[in-house]
Amino acid sequence: MNTQDVSVAVIGQGGDGALTTGELLLEAACVSGWNGLLTRSVGPQIRRGEAASMVRLAIEPVECLADHFDLLVGIDWTNAQRFEGELPLGPDSVILCDPAAGAPPAPIGAATKNILELPFSALVKANPGWRTNMIALGAAAGLLGLETDVVDQTIAKRFAEKGEAIVSANIGAAAAGARAIGSGTGRWRFPAPARRAGKRWLITGNEAVGCGALRGGVRFAAAYPITPASDILEWLASGLGSVGGNLVQAEDELASINMIIGASYGGVPALTATSGPGLSLMIEALGLATAAEIPIVVVDVMRGGPSTGIPTKSEQTDLNIAVYGMHGDAPHLVVAPQSIPDCLASTQWATHLAEALQTPAIVLSDQFLGQARTAVDRPVDHAFAGERLRATPTSGPYNRYALGGNGVSPMAIPGTSGTAYTADGLTHTPCGTPTSSADDHLAQLDKRRDKIENHHYGDFWATIDGEGETAVITWGSLTGAVREGIARARAAGVNARLIAPRLLLPARPREMMHALEGVQRVLVVEQSHGTQFTKYLRAHYDLPAEVSVLHRPGPLPIRPHEVCGALLRGESR
Repeated sequence: MNTQDVSVAVIGQGGDGALTTGELLLEAACVSGWNGLLTRSVGPQIRRGEAASMVRLAIEPVECLADHFDLLVGIDWTNAQRFEGELPLGPDSVILCDPAAGAPPAPIGAATKNILELPFSALVKANPGWRTNMIALGAAAGLLGLETDVVDQTIAKRFAEKGEAIVSANIGAAAAGARAIGSGTGRWRFPAPARRAGKRWLITGNEAVGCGALRGGVRFAAAYPITPASDILEWLASGLGSVGGNLVQAEDELASINMIIGASYGGVPALTATSGPGLSLMIEALGLATAAEIPIVVVDVMRGGPSTGIPTKSEQTDLNIAVYGMHGDAPHLVVAPQSIPDCLASTQWATHLAEALQTPAIVLSDQFLGQARTAVDRPVDHAFAGERLRATPTSGPYNRYALGGNGVSPMAIPGTSGTAYTADGLTHTPCGTPTSSADDHLAQLDKRRDKIENHHYGDFWATIDGEGETAVITWGSLTGAVREGIARARAAGVNARLIAPRLLLPARPREMMHALEGVQRVLVVEQSHGTQFTKYLRAHYDLPAEVSVLHRPGPLPIRPHEVCGALLRGESR
């Protein structure tokens, strides 16, 4: 049947190749000209844990998962029941599996009666060197109508370094899967995609963060590996080297943030990447960077919490610690990307802002954005304005923390003639001398607050689309699902506008007031148990009297039909 949007999930055990199958399916489809999004779900085990890749393919660009999966490929059913809520199926969905592996576990198998059986294990046993996941890839590609030569080229590219024998075996296994499925029931067909000019990037949010950091001028990174942020470090390890920069794997999160403070103090824009537990350890050093006015960027790829929580799943619950976590009055920047390509733009913007305002910037991504993969046109290089104001050699007094102007005072690079000063976390005078004076304390607090609050951030502070008396306010990775939900509600006759702040700190009350003009009702959509984002909005902004909230914690994403349903229910009241 013809379609413009189809979703495929591949499930197995770690080592079965379920994630690789999804990645190859996405790449083959995107090479063919379609759009796609892939995210993954894995258990907390190091080895042999359950794993699923979730792919959405469409004619138009997509930023979120669909309401349900049209095709579920079961390579292995062990622990598959753990994905019950994450892999919703509809009555027309198709399950492709090996009869030798047994029936799909309830309730997954109860969702649909459309079962296609393919003897994966028998084919592998009869053909040494074949892999089950490559047979599954060929079968899924056949059901989707992907051209065989495109699938073969994708396989050859992925496994080229493993040698011709491996490439040949994998291509043979995929071809066998396609032959075995034939033209079976449930075949989907896309219209021929439009021809595209130029190559697209197949990129994850974490890779986009790394690219944005380089575009923003970052030339030093230090970090301690932590799920789901480690991919940023792996990408930067080679990316920084290509531009003359350096990366250090620190012994822990405390060391990593202090290393980047030192690098930035020495004049090199610097970044670290972590997740919630690591950000907790960095709070004291973030206060030091704020007080000493040293620009740094900290990327937090959020995961389920508290404590170790669910390290492999997404959640939006580091908002409070990012905005309010530091002791004392410590104004800083918090920026939240809204899509995979926006991870690049937002990180680049945050780096420019940190440098221009001489303050820490926290970039709040999450596991969904960070580890999802999509094909995008080569991102434009935004001309964000923002460079560090540097001190020049002087023979007179050097007031590193001089008052007046826009609150941004020239920062000296160590060794600059006549510019020696004390840089630490103590309250200080304009020249940097430690003091306990109430007047000096108030003056420096005002300086750090005013330089951030009075800066002109432009239209990039938020995404604002649509019109209507109802506004849906969301943030981060939920922006795509909300945008799609609003579009569905509009098709049903209900108009709503989207407001998604990208700049979470400092708050922009005047800009939000303009965005809410004419709004009578607000629907807040967030992925947290305690409605952190709703409470943040109420703390910083004047909202209309009627506010409803659609929320839940991770790991289950909020899907477009839920947003649409909430809007339609609100309109019917």
